[in-house]
Amino acid sequence: MDFEPAGPLVENADGIDNKPDHPGLSRQHSLWRDVIEIVLLIVTIYTLVNLATARAVVEGQSMQPNFYTGQLVIVNRFAYYFLEPQRGDVIVLHDPKDPSQDFIKRVVGLPNETVQIQGGRVYINGVELDEPYIAEFCRAGCDGTWTLKSDEYFVLGDNRSNSFDSHSFGPIARSLIVGQAWIRYWPPQDVGMIQHPGYGPIPSSGALPTPIPPTMKPSGRT
Repeated sequence: MDFEPAGPLVENADGIDNKPDHPGLSRQHSLWRDVIEIVLLIVTIYTLVNLATARAVVEGQSMQPNFYTGQLVIVNRFAYYFLEPQRGDVIVLHDPKDPSQDFIKRVVGLPNETVQIQGGRVYINGVELDEPYIAEFCRAGCDGTWTLKSDEYFVLGDNRSNSFDSHSFGPIARSLIVGQAWIRYWPPQDVGMIQHPGYGPIPSSGALPTPIPPTMKPSGRT
């Protein structure tokens, strides 16, 4: 069976060649369009990443032995847009005394809880927290009792004897929290996700040890 084309393949209805006069210009135009699209994609991704995260440098001794000066951390700004901070989260927050300065601390007490520090140990609604990430508990100047409001959190440094935190300035407002410390990316040997410790169940209320008035710690800020 013979096959007969349905129409001309090279010429249009007027008999004029449809091939472009300058194929090189067409390819160049396509290349520039691809470059522009790639640049716009990179700019968009960069903008979204910067809106969602921030970079922080650890300074001071307040989170030792788990964080050291010079370590670089990615902070997830969106972590608490739909979820609330959880006990054990390592967060970056604005200094309640000077919002232009930021701290890195660990969330210990949640809204509407009663926090007591006695003998360096932390009690939440009368239940002692198991804190295996603490190398040495505070031996003096940390004890006290605090009752948190519905929008307040209690934060402490892991280096309990050398940390300017809620045992000094009290509970913090939710609005002071910048985000969750998410990934440690420098130095190379410390790269990894920042772990979240687990705790046992905490009752909504309970009998507290003998109350001790909050004390102010006369140490420098870290």
